[in-house]
Amino acid sequence: MRGDVVVVAVGLIVALAFSTLIKAFTDSVINPLVARAQGGKSPGLGWQLGDPGNKATYLDIGAFISALIYFLIFMAVVYFLIVLPYKHFQARRGVAAFKDPVPTKTCPECLSDDLPEPASKCRYCGSAQPARG
Repeated sequence: MRGDVVVVAVGLIVALAFSTLIKAFTDSVINPLVARAQGGKSPGLGWQLGDPGNKATYLDIGAFISALIYFLIFMAVVYFLIVLPYKHFQARRGVAAFKDPVPTKTCPECLSDDLPEPASKCRYCGSAQPARG
């Protein structure tokens, strides 16, 4: 279990580092491109809903598009640089990472709901389990 905790901690650190890198990319590259898409002297891609120059009433679609691009890039980085290598590493160890949970059933006596489907007795109260069929 300790090895898995270390892997998760390293993955979190790497993800945070990539987050900063991707945020800088979207702020420095994507935001100017989105703002240029509207053209003119507008502060960005969006509409002024209230008084001109009031940032509180500016509907900034460009910032939303930039945040969406940031999210997509960040998730792709996390998936391809953390999740896939981790799944491959676990497969080499003989452990299936991120697999579907095993089907379970509920004990009619004690109502515990984490018994495996093929169980014939409850692990908590010892009562016989009805056969599913």
